[in-house]
Amino acid sequence: MAVKPKVTNGSTTLGPAANEKDAEKLRFIEEMTMNTDAVQERVLAEILSRNAETEYLKRYKLDGATDRETFKAKLPVVTYEDLQPDIQRIANGDRSPILSSHPISEFLTSSGTSAGERKLMPTIREELDRRQLLYSLLTPVMNLYVPGLDKGKGLYFLFIKSESKTPSGLPARPVLTSYYKSEHFKSRPYDPFNVYTSPNEAILCTDSFQSMYAQMLCGLLQRLDVLRVGAVFASGLLRAIRFLQLNWEQLAADISSGTLTKQITDPAIREAVTQQLRPDPELARFITKECSKGDWACIITRIWPNTKYLDVIVTGAMAQYIPTLEYYSGGLPMACTMYASSECYFGLNLRPMCSPSEVSYTIMPMMGYFEFIPLDADGTMCNGAQTQLVDLAHVEVGKEYELVITTYSGLNRYRVGDILRVTGFHNCAPQFQFIRRKNVLLSIESDKTDEAELQKAVTNASELIKSYNATVVEYTSHASTKSIPGHYVIYWELLIKKDKTKNGKSGTIPTELLDECCLEMEESLNTVYRQSRVADCSIGPLEIRVVRPGTFEELMDYAISRGASINQYKVPRCVNFPPILELLDSRVVSTHFSPGLPKWTPTRSN
Repeated sequence: MAVKPKVTNGSTTLGPAANEKDAEKLRFIEEMTMNTDAVQERVLAEILSRNAETEYLKRYKLDGATDRETFKAKLPVVTYEDLQPDIQRIANGDRSPILSSHPISEFLTSSGTSAGERKLMPTIREELDRRQLLYSLLTPVMNLYVPGLDKGKGLYFLFIKSESKTPSGLPARPVLTSYYKSEHFKSRPYDPFNVYTSPNEAILCTDSFQSMYAQMLCGLLQRLDVLRVGAVFASGLLRAIRFLQLNWEQLAADISSGTLTKQITDPAIREAVTQQLRPDPELARFITKECSKGDWACIITRIWPNTKYLDVIVTGAMAQYIPTLEYYSGGLPMACTMYASSECYFGLNLRPMCSPSEVSYTIMPMMGYFEFIPLDADGTMCNGAQTQLVDLAHVEVGKEYELVITTYSGLNRYRVGDILRVTGFHNCAPQFQFIRRKNVLLSIESDKTDEAELQKAVTNASELIKSYNATVVEYTSHASTKSIPGHYVIYWELLIKKDKTKNGKSGTIPTELLDECCLEMEESLNTVYRQSRVADCSIGPLEIRVVRPGTFEELMDYAISRGASINQYKVPRCVNFPPILELLDSRVVSTHFSPGLPKWTPTRSN
């Protein structure tokens, strides 16, 4: 029998609820977190019972067992590559119960990739209800910290991305595109705590320029109603600010005249925005005054003066954007509210107004079954960790783990690739700090480039300079966010032989050819990167910075001077430490940018 949390006059240990609806949600959070292990046991039994007749569970002879001991003894811990043959069968049209007893309704495309393609995560229709449940918990928690959110609106820059279909006709799309296109979002009931300035028509437009323009315009028209400004990722909000910097004159002209620019051709957007747009010369003059100064410090609070906080993810790779957001917002709090992925929605931040460096997520035990691979201090698996996974309720504060999930959709003991550190507990539920994605080297937004992909890209690009007797003797990289959008910077040290080249030319490499090397690298990167460049415009052109000979020896000398072992030193394939970046940049002899866009289409190659 579940233990009920102590409740007094609508209050829980989380704090006094803003209203009775919130109180009900907060009580639910308390009940789930006070009974974490029991809820986890029930969730696993439900998953195994309903999927007992699936091919996957029969393959491992689970024989209808629903207890943890049998589950752990018989089912292996797996990666995407282990499941790919089964997933491909479903994608190709096999409707038998392979992974799930419920029909697979669509595939959610992960930002992680396998062989250069987005991973396909099978999902079932009821998962939308489970995600919606987690979404419904966010506002009651936020209301504990920020009163009066029902008195205004949220300016959120939300976008859908291109989708494709598998050979069987099932949609394959990012999880947020799936959610925004669902009736859960499009037909959501009115909630005064969750009113957006952006019309659905703008959010659901696949043209990124038209979508952004309409959302920015509506946000400007309702600027005094805005109480919070946000996007999914910090980089998305910075792209919105950059968009305002580039397009404020046209936006002001539309507001002044009360007419929408002909650049917006989407009929649904034109109709939705026209309903809001009226001639307002005074507002247009205000926007012109603020944006023509050339000073963009505190622009968010200057344009939207009632903003109480920014709602953006600034953990993990997004932490690099915090200083820029502080500059544009004048130091507004940044709320990281939820922890989720394409594979599963995990939990929420019960202290959403904390400092970004203190963000911890409480995993909600009803969302799936969670296990954890213990890691040593150096990030490697502890001895025996693969067979001795730790349950959610039994992790230890201060230790790091790799997350493993079992879902209602049919993923069993699946390694997500997220590395988490336990920071504490809320009741009996652990709270985790997101540390990093396993094996990810470079990331600007949703892209994730690992060392093997980067090596392949460098190898392919270096083929272009072979005819000049030139080779890349060393390289490293950096995800630069000094400009918006951010871009990959690759540092190359070249060896150019003095003798004549095969075609009789001297060994000097033409600038245009090194520019082409940038594009060749981009062509070699995964589909998520290329989509971000081509369709989403969320990553800028790749840059190669050629450094003078001997630079990487200096890099090694610097590392050794700081205590590195000369016998164990390896060139880091990604650098973020400011002194090392300064050393590299001081040795740059030429810079080169990709002269065009890499090839990308929404159609999958498999």
